Amino acid sequence: MKKKTSKIAEGKKGSDSVLDSSDQIIETVKENLKNIRHNRKLSLDKLAIRCGVSRAMLSQIEQGKSAPTISVLWKIATGLNVPFSDLIKDKVREGVQLLRYENTKVLFSNTKVFSTRALFPFTGHKKTEFYELILKPGGHEVAEPHPPGTTENIVVVSGKLRLRVGEEVQELFPKDAIYFNADVPHEYSNPTDEEALMYLVMTYTEETN
Repeated sequence: MKKKTSKIAEGKKGSDSVLDSSDQIIETVKENLKNIRHNRKLSLDKLAIRCGVSRAMLSQIEQGKSAPTISVLWKIATGLNVPFSDLIKDKVREGVQLLRYENTKVLFSNTKVFSTRALFPFTGHKKTEFYELILKPGGHEVAEPHPPGTTENIVVVSGKLRLRVGEEVQELFPKDAIYFNADVPHEYSNPTDEEALMYLVMTYTEETN
């Protein structure tokens, strides 16, 4: 069986992870990025220097002409010192919020090997985010370090997960859980011929502003 690989790395054609290309998500990212940047009084040039993303790419995102990759959004969030979810959140709503399956926001890898589904409302400022992860047979996902203080807590529902955190490798089976500092390079692999289903709680242990 040929192993499918999807690496989160900006600019690598065929292996980069991208957001769901729906107009709704592109518009949401466009407005949030523009508002946050203006509130911080940052020019496109200054933001480009802070986050390591080209001015041209930032301009395309703000104009709604480009669907940013997961890697690019992480870099922008880190440069702005805001949670990742701040870039894809909706307008604030109070009280009970029902998340219908068809309305939840899903992030995909380019090859569709890896997907994450947000299981929390994208409203307000949060220190904790909750995701459903699906890694297809033979799938491999490489994640860049998240902002300092970020942690991940993963529980495997079905299938098998091989997780590398730095130089340490752990194998998890159904009902196994793991907690680790995610501000270092880490990788998710599925070495089996069955789909792996997991749930992830991501926590920003330090306040962002």
